Formats: sequence, C-alpha cells, structure tokens
Amino acid sequence: MNDRVLQSFLRTRNGYSPDAVIADPALNAQFLSACRELGATETDFALNHCLYNLRKGRRLVGHPTTKRVRLRHQDEYDFAAEIAARFLECRENTTLDRIICDPVLARDFDKFAQELAPGFTPFEYRFAALGLRKARRLRPEVSPRLLPPTHVESFPVAGIDINRIPGEQGIYLFSYKDEGLLYVGEARNLRDRVRKHLDHSDRKDLARWLWEHGIGSLYLEIHVLPSGTSNGARKAVELELIRSRKPRFNILGAEGGAE
Repeated sequence: MNDRVLQSFLRTRNGYSPDAVIADPALNAQFLSACRELGATETDFALNHCLYNLRKGRRLVGHPTTKRVRLRHQDEYDFAAEIAARFLECRENTTLDRIICDPVLARDFDKFAQELAPGFTPFEYRFAALGLRKARRLRPEVSPRLLPPTHVESFPVAGIDINRIPGEQGIYLFSYKDEGLLYVGEARNLRDRVRKHLDHSDRKDLARWLWEHGIGSLYLEIHVLPSGTSNGARKAVELELIRSRKPRFNILGAEGGAE
C-alpha cells in the first residue's frame, strides 16, 4: 500500500502538501482515484492515513511542497473549525488526523463548522483546523481521554426543548456564532443547570452577555459523564477544558458553578 499511496500522491499532488491533498475534497478525490487505478483496495480512510504515515516516517523527504495554501478571511471561521474539531474528537474519542482522513467524519466536521460560520468551503474549515494544531492552538486534551464521556451532543439553543438535555452529570459548553466558546461548566444534573443558565444565569458576566446578545446564535454542547464519576473527576475535566480552550467567561481555578 505504501508504494501505491506514494505514487498516487506524487501523481496528483500538483505541488501541494499531504495536508492539502487530504483536506481538499477535489484533490483528495483525484488522489484516491489514482490509488484505485494502481490496484489499491483499502478504504479511503486507510489510504489517507497511510499518506500521513508516509510523511511521519520521512518517506516524502526529497519531494518538497512547492505550492503553499493561503487561506483568506481565516479569522472569520477559525473558531468554528476549532469547536467542530474539539466536538468530534470528544464524541468519537479520536484525533484530528483521523477526522480529516475519514470521509464520513470529515463531512460531519464540515456540517458542524458550517453551522457555526456559514459561507466557507470544507477545505477552508479543514485546513484551518490543521493550521490551528500546527500552531499549537489545538493540543490534545488529557482529561476527556482519561474519562471519556458516554454521550456527546451539540444543538442550537434557540427553540430548545429543555427535556432533551439529559438529567445526568457532565460538562456543558456554550458557544456563540462569530464569538467562539463563551463558557464551560460542570454539573451533577445537566438539565437543571442549563435551565438555570437560560432562565437567569448566576454568572453575571454570562447573564449580561445573553441578555445583550440573545440566544439566536447560541450553541450548547453537552458531555455526559459515566454515572460513577466523582465530583473531583468531573471538576478535573472541566478545568482541563478551560485550560485548553480558554472560554471567554471562565477563569481557570474559579468555581464552575456546579449544583
């Protein structure tokens, strides 16, 4: 497979890097088609991931990138790429590389990013996420991997049925279109805690924000944790998410407001 993947990459790359060939739907389709023409029978994910492994194994030395990608208006969708990547990493207990390499997960990523920052292409969202990681702004998070959630879901807050939110313990995250992540909290009962925020948050800064901006572009993400999770472990996950994602209205080490 390595030889087929290498030959196909060199034949179709048009001077671009492996990241660009995998993240760009058009380039990736050409690359995968070339692999099939050479007799590859592996899945699309396996072929894409093999290309990444060739780079990591220094098999691409001597084949330098000659065309650089320049993303325009990236600041307008960076936050959407980050939130979408984090959401899928947690939901699937996987890595960004695997998300971008897997056509099904990549489409899920595109759809979520599109909801948060509409108007850009799948390639722009994907390449932005890869760029954030390269800039060390998308480091892997420790706590969610040590204590993986049993369920992860995201939905717009406007028109939400509060009963859709599980009455179980876990972590919740509020994000706002064009502003990124606003707040991370932990709770013994997610439904009761989110209801309190939406009725009148006891976080004055967050309550003021919601009052001024409304909930029309507000998104809620929930991570349900295993029933036996201790209060300390739940708090550790919350603090890890605050440390890595730096939500606007959290202060590292401050009380998360659990009840």
